[in-house]
Amino acid sequence: MSDDPSPIMPTSQKLTLGDRIRGLASQLRQENDVQIKATSRILGAAAQLAQNHDQLIDEVVEMVGEDLDQRVNAQPSETYTVEGLQQQFKTFKAAKAHFGIKANSWATLATKLSEPVGNPSSPFPQSQDAVVQRLEAIEQDVQAIRGDVKQILSLLTLVLKDPK
Repeated sequence: MSDDPSPIMPTSQKLTLGDRIRGLASQLRQENDVQIKATSRILGAAAQLAQNHDQLIDEVVEMVGEDLDQRVNAQPSETYTVEGLQQQFKTFKAAKAHFGIKANSWATLATKLSEPVGNPSSPFPQSQDAVVQRLEAIEQDVQAIRGDVKQILSLLTLVLKDPK
């Protein structure tokens, strides 16, 4: 016969057929419990991955929204014209004093008042560093999620492999 610890036909009267069936049923229950626990862990990890994914998406949406809000707020609320400034102020000197801007003419004053605050090519240089830092943090989170996915896949492979 084979070296199998539980042969089909008992070589001695120690184990009856009923005992062997009970033993096999117990072993199947244990294997079933292990698979249930592994499946539970995998589903828990998948749920955590979904939450992390949603959180990352929310952070990116928030970051883009803040950037758009900053750009909208940077737009001048009013466009100044030479005629409008001349009607509002009696003298050029009074207009310059009111706004606190150095200008040589009504046209220069109107142009300076109408252009967005800051450098037009880089309106938010201080916020670019913050954006880069936030994106790097999000990228690190994505890398961590990828590692979790690899662990889940290896667990699934182990659960699906049947050594028997």
